Formats: sequence, structure tokens, C-alpha cells
Amino acid sequence: MILLGTSTISTTAWALAFIAAIVIGLSKAGIKGIAVVNVTLMALAFEAKESTGIVVPLLIFGDIFAVLYYNRHAKWSYIFRFLPWIVFGIIIGVFVGNDLNESTFKIGMAIIILLSVVMMYWWDKRKSKTVPTHWLFAGTVGTMAGITTMIGNLGGAFTNIYFLAMRVPKNEFIGTAAWLFLIVNILKLPLHIFVWETITLETFIFDLKLIPGIAIGIFLGIRMVKLIKEDFYRKMILVLTAFGAVMILFR
Repeated sequence: MILLGTSTISTTAWALAFIAAIVIGLSKAGIKGIAVVNVTLMALAFEAKESTGIVVPLLIFGDIFAVLYYNRHAKWSYIFRFLPWIVFGIIIGVFVGNDLNESTFKIGMAIIILLSVVMMYWWDKRKSKTVPTHWLFAGTVGTMAGITTMIGNLGGAFTNIYFLAMRVPKNEFIGTAAWLFLIVNILKLPLHIFVWETITLETFIFDLKLIPGIAIGIFLGIRMVKLIKEDFYRKMILVLTAFGAVMILFR
């Protein structure tokens, strides 16, 4: 059970949390690949497991903003294909999360993400228009996304790989991801409240005070996305996702 009183939160923790909220807003607005930065900042501000619960309501706030703005671009066929595997991964993550060796998990996840980025870069260099259609691809990536989103709110990296592999255009990428993660994070909410007990009334009140940071990030992110061209957007996501995988190792 988390006991989080605002009077006990240091100025440094407040600053790190507010910056993390801005990063969440940027990520939800479409600057994909930087979500791991907010996870890292929150882990620095609070204990690792405690921080996962604090972040979930913030993610939902950001998802709502993103859905309202990008809803018209969502492609539900990708969501219906990918979501069941994420849910399967979340179920696995709930049961293994308490006992998993964090060091082993971080190293393994970073290696998988980096290998996936290398694979996606190779596909882009080949200029091939083919996409992986076998159910095993969606199943493997989706399950890993579910496990990592439950344990560390880090499922975005694997989701990025999936949407890039499907060659989803920029706006459709953002709109589809917005709906997908709104659903996923709402599903995670009761698990954090009743199973892991990482979300309490105190943490929720704390999150409410960080909403202005999310709004700032959304505002800046929407304007940045409009300036980014399609080809550069794909490259940017690959670079930021790879950078995030490296950051996981030092979290």
C-alpha cells in the first residue's frame, strides 16, 4: 500500500514528476519513442514499483487528450488484431511482476527492443513494401507489449515496432495508438488499484496536480508533429525507441 503525502514529496521529486508529465503529453501528441523518458523520471522521483501506479492515471489523461484530437485517424482493424495479445501479456505481467528480477528484465527488454529497431531499420533500407502478416508477429510483439506495459509502462516501444512494421502512416499511427493505449491503460487501472495496490486516493490527487504538465506537452507535441515529414517521422521513432531502450539499462 502506497502512502504518498504531498507534504513528504521533495522539490526535486515534484520537478521530475512535472517534467515527466510534459513528456507524457509530448508522447501522446505523437512524439513516439520518448515515453520511456517519463518512466525513467518517475522511477527517479519515487520507488520503481510505486512509480508505475502513479504514471497510469497520467497516461489515461494523456490518452483522452490524444483521442479527442486524433480520433478521426484511428484504424480499428489494427486495434482488433493487436489488442487481444496485449491483454494476454498484461495477464502474464500481473502474475510475474512482483517476483521478476528487475535487472534481468531490463537487460532482456532492452536487447529485444534494440534488435527490433535494427530489424525495422533494415526493412526501411530495403524499401520493401511487404509487411509481416503472420499472426505470430502480432502475437509475439503484442504479448511483449502487454507484459512490459503492465510491469513498467513500457509497452509503447513494442507497439511502435508493430505499427512501423505495418507501415501505418503518421496520423493513423498516432490516432490508432491513442485509442489502443486508452483501452489498455483503463484495463490496467483496477489491477494497479486492487491487485498491486500502487494507486491510492493520495496518488490520484497528486496526479491531478500534474495535468497542466500533460496539457503543455500535448500543446507542444501537436505543433511539432505538424512540422515533421512522414519519412523523417519513421526515422525519428526508430532513433527515439533505440535511445529509450538504452535508457532502460540505466534506469
